[in-house]
Amino acid sequence: MAEVKYVSRVGVEPVEGKVRRAHLPGEEQPVLFGVHSEVAEHYGVSPGDEEPHASTLDYVVAAAGG
Repeated sequence: MAEVKYVSRVGVEPVEGKVRRAHLPGEEQPVLFGVHSEVAEHYGVSPGDEEPHASTLDYVVAAAGG
């Protein structure tokens, strides 16, 4: 069995509505996740109900592209 080389220690906490605050290794400041545009519409969030933030899907796509 291979030795585990890295364990990502990420903390995520709810802020309000769909907004979450993530504490990521290597980042001094937490990152806010939320919804915007079509993602907000998908989750039934009306424009103006919440401050728009990048979604977790956006971060996954950025990570896969990087």
